[in-house]
Amino acid sequence: MEFKEKLISSYLAFEEDLDLTDSVHDTRAHALKIFEEKGFPSKKDELWKYTSLDALIHKDYSLFPKSEASIELKDVKKYFLYDTDTYKVIFIDGVYNPFLSNTTHDGLDVCLMSAALSKPKYRDIINSYFNKIAPFDESLTALNTSYAKEGAFIYIPKKTVAEKPIEIIHFSSGEQDSLWLQPRNLIVIDKNSQVQIIERHQSLKQHSVVTNSVTEIYVHEEAFVDYYKLQNDLTTASLIDNTYIQQEKNSHASVHTFSLGGKLIRNNLRYFHKGEHILSTLKGVTILEGKQHVDHSTMVHHSQPNCESHQDYKGIFSERSEGVFNGQILVDKIAQKTNAFQQNNNVLLDDKATVNSKPQLEIFADDVKCSHGCTIGQMNEEALFYLRSRGIPKKEAKALMTYAFANNVLESVQLPSLKKRINGQIARKLGVNLGFEL
Repeated sequence: MEFKEKLISSYLAFEEDLDLTDSVHDTRAHALKIFEEKGFPSKKDELWKYTSLDALIHKDYSLFPKSEASIELKDVKKYFLYDTDTYKVIFIDGVYNPFLSNTTHDGLDVCLMSAALSKPKYRDIINSYFNKIAPFDESLTALNTSYAKEGAFIYIPKKTVAEKPIEIIHFSSGEQDSLWLQPRNLIVIDKNSQVQIIERHQSLKQHSVVTNSVTEIYVHEEAFVDYYKLQNDLTTASLIDNTYIQQEKNSHASVHTFSLGGKLIRNNLRYFHKGEHILSTLKGVTILEGKQHVDHSTMVHHSQPNCESHQDYKGIFSERSEGVFNGQILVDKIAQKTNAFQQNNNVLLDDKATVNSKPQLEIFADDVKCSHGCTIGQMNEEALFYLRSRGIPKKEAKALMTYAFANNVLESVQLPSLKKRINGQIARKLGVNLGFEL
């Protein structure tokens, strides 16, 4: 049986065991039909032109954990922001782990998607927000929707500032040889509220795991969300991350994506503007080696006037690694006074590393300020020679130049402990001790 057929045939038994509202059942059934019609995306699809899933989808994955994995804090503590007090929503092989988590209902809701989907107290929120911006026409998003059961549910009420950052971490234990996970997150930030969120998917052992994740984020008027995606997994793990963000007037949504490891990573990041004076920030750093592959696909839809968006992605590729950037800015005719910026810069450290970059601007308004840029090149030999002439070894000189290249993205990280952690990961990726606090 092909894996697609297994997904379709397994759905009915899975659905019958869930206590969900009729509207959620209908949404999930419709999503499965869409996936059945479309199947997995291929390189024939324009948005997947440079990324093939063939190596992933021709395996027989376990869809549900066969047994509950026993994981202790000492096994995973290094993946937490242990020097910062945070709320935590922790999953192991797709199953919530209450012992490692720290959730709350005190002034805000940081809890489980399964609870929100099934409990009457959350029915109004689910009816208002669940699957309202995640498009049915994207097959992997539809697949996730059809199996949506578990993940993080975060609701920040009006005029509330979350006093602690929130960590969402999905661990795969490695107890199954091949595992397919489909977490679903729903995040609602109401008017005049603020929150910081860190999301991570992490394998604990070498095994074949694919995570097809969907996150919907609703940012209401005057609200602010500061979102960080840490992607530094083992070389046997693959991630397809689909994140959809809807913003209302005077809001700011910032997403930083740090792609530092994994077999195949695909980041689909989509912004939708529903008011004026919106600010959207999209930044990323990618550092790859071996045969790793990362594909960033972004879209900002400017549908209202007087809004801004800023995209800045840096990529550093060595050995046979592959990078893709497909960034789209869409400006409707009504969206006058739009200020949209997009930049993608890449450095190839080896001759066999490759990058495909395709910035796209579709502008139907005439009073706008929109710009884009793309560079793909090698290390500046003159600058490298200058550093070496000052007594800095070649390896350390390359590391310093690499760090300087990515630094403007790192500067905008608002959590000091997270910034320190990311800098440490980058230093380890470079294989050197830079000799100063980053």
